[in-house]
Amino acid sequence: MPRGSLEVFLVSAKGLEDMDIFGKMDPYVIMTLRTQEQKSSVASGQGSEPAWNENFLFNVSEGAEELKLKIMDSDVGSEDFVGEAEIPLRAVFREGTIPPTSYNVVRDKEFKGEIKVGLTFTPEQRGDHGGGGRRHSSRPDRDGSSSGSDDERDGGRRRGRRNRFADDD
Repeated sequence: MPRGSLEVFLVSAKGLEDMDIFGKMDPYVIMTLRTQEQKSSVASGQGSEPAWNENFLFNVSEGAEELKLKIMDSDVGSEDFVGEAEIPLRAVFREGTIPPTSYNVVRDKEFKGEIKVGLTFTPEQRGDHGGGGRRHSSRPDRDGSSSGSDDERDGGRRRGRRNRFADDD
């Protein structure tokens, strides 16, 4: 079973059943990978067509086979269950990246809309146990310039992952 990190790019949802009688629902997503849980921001007033465009990072360990997404409607005093989706991870472990893809949202075995999610898996390097490895500092070099971080040296290619798939719809 692979080990490493899983980046989840939560894009949007469409066709969700609006749980609010008055006004539009305020959906958010609870993502679960084994025992790890992360929550998106609340898409206030976005109803059945919310957009989040948020990134989340999970540690992948033994037994991680699927990512569970639970869509909730944030209401004062109560939270309504909108639906859920389960994303098998075998393909992203094999391919490395799955561009934003729509997955069925279900509640009580009935279709309740779609949620769009992109995935990137970065395998743990053999022998990488949190120690050792090449380290970088931002202290000035002999000529007075700063060596900067990896992100600065590689032209920021590691930044902006939030928008990695922004052109895909």
